[in-house]
Amino acid sequence: MSETGPPVIAIDPGTDKCGLAVVALGSAVLRREIVPRAELGDRLRDFMEKYGTSRVIMGDRTFSKQLRKTLSTAFPAVNISLVDEHLSTEEARKLYFEENPPKGLWRWIPLSLQSPPVPYDDYAAIVLARRFFQREQEQEGKKG
Repeated sequence: MSETGPPVIAIDPGTDKCGLAVVALGSAVLRREIVPRAELGDRLRDFMEKYGTSRVIMGDRTFSKQLRKTLSTAFPAVNISLVDEHLSTEEARKLYFEENPPKGLWRWIPLSLQSPPVPYDDYAAIVLARRFFQREQEQEGKKG
């Protein structure tokens, strides 16, 4: 696997909205956002064109089977890889607070008692991309 390989587009599927992230091999986040589920196909197409990648990964739980089928129909040339979502929301919450530490009086309240003030599905997509790269790296290690 090359350090300069194409990034992945990660999707954290949800009922009404999806977290999206474009993540490079070294875990650098090139883009992240939350989109309404109805707009996912258009945003996915935009991301594939802008970042020159058709590597799509998606969490394997909430609505993933249904969404994978829909996306496979809309993008037949794209191979969608599934990644284990177990505890990804907790990891995403931690990542959110690492990048957005509480300010003012909130910094004295334990993070375990706080919830992010905004949806953080995009951070869950980042977590999924990083898991994907880790899994690929482990598989490469087993081959070598």
